[in-house]
Formats: sequence, structure tokens, C-alpha cells
Amino acid sequence: MPLDNRPIPRFISDASQHGIPHGRFAERLASVFRDACSEIHDLPEGTEIPNEIVWFPERAWSGRVWIPASANGTAVLEEGAEEQPIEFFGFVTFIQPEGGDPEDFRASVDFTDVVASENPDWAIDLGDEVIGKWQGENGREADITLIWGRSLVRDAFAASAEIDELTVDQDPLFSDRFTLIAPDALKNYGDDAYLDIYLWNSRGKQVARESLYDIEEVESSEEAPGPGDK
Repeated sequence: MPLDNRPIPRFISDASQHGIPHGRFAERLASVFRDACSEIHDLPEGTEIPNEIVWFPERAWSGRVWIPASANGTAVLEEGAEEQPIEFFGFVTFIQPEGGDPEDFRASVDFTDVVASENPDWAIDLGDEVIGKWQGENGREADITLIWGRSLVRDAFAASAEIDELTVDQDPLFSDRFTLIAPDALKNYGDDAYLDIYLWNSRGKQVARESLYDIEEVESSEEAPGPGDK
């Protein structure tokens, strides 16, 4: 077998074992998520923290479990303006000791006024955040990125993450939702490479594709967009 000229990490996280959180455990996660919502420094005054939270499948990586989430709300973003839809988005992460109870709960949450309900042309409603770093040889590196999404098209069965046409993670959909953990923003292998997210039907036919970035914007900027951009 020839040497691999691009030895980047692939399929680095555990597959989802439980799917969408529910019951008392979901309530515990919700408490952590809402606390993080209330700590957003630029949250408009008077914005109510939503009670209903949409959970995504859990994935485990680097000794932690990661569970993305989103919640719809409304806010007055400019003085004198009307309320408009916003979305809280982020994740809850914790350590799951073998044979023990979950511990060390943490959350990262932000909000956006760019929401799926106002963008009928979207095929996938995506969120992402960098959760680690991969260091290769000779300065090669990538951002280990948590990606979550909701299918807005029919017949989607599974999602995959690809970088430069190389599949680096995949996950079945749970209630139209998926979670991926994959290397992104691959540097020093020639041209920088960025993730594309694909949706597939049960027959293996592509039904949607989205980039995490506006590629033209990335190419014209010295720095790629930050994590969690919607």
C-alpha cells in the first residue's frame, strides 16, 4: 500500500449511542443550556430564555460527550423596532465516567437572527463550533469542529462531512437531525481546504450539500470565518 500523502484524521469520534436526549437527562441538559443562554453578554435586554430546546444526537470525542442544541425565540434587536425571530444555538458537553454518572457539565451558547424560517432556500440548517485542534507534521493542522444540522429537504437518511472530496465523518439522521465531528480548515497541504456537508437518501443518492463557509469570502480573506457562524 502506498504512503498516504494527506494523513488527516477521519472518523475520530464515537458514533451516537443514544440518539436524541429525552426524559430527566434532557431536563438536566436544558438547565445547563438555559444558564448559558442567560450569560450571553450581548443578548438584547428583555429577551426571554426559551423553555423548549431542540437536541441533536450526542457524539463522544477527546474524553467528552458533546450534545448540540438549538432553541427558537424572539428579540427586539434595535430600539423602537418590532420583535423578530432569533435562534439560540450551541452545545452542552460533559464527561461520562465508565460505570458512573455524568459530570463536569459545560455549555457554549450564542444567538443569531439568521434563522431557517426566514430562509426558505436553505437545504440544511447548520451550526458549528471549533472544539479542538489537530497538529500534523511540518506545521500541518486542522480545526476539530463540532457540526450539527437539521435537514430541510425530504428523504434525507444520513449526513457526511467531506474535506477535499475525502469523507471524514458520517452519521445517520435522528428525527431529521445529525451531529458530526471532523477536521476543518486544513492548512499547509497546499491550498487550504474546508468542510462540505452532504445529505444522502437511503439509496445513497445525494439530496443536499452545504459548505460551512462562503468559499469566495474565505479565499478573499486572510482569516477564515470564526466558529459558530450561521
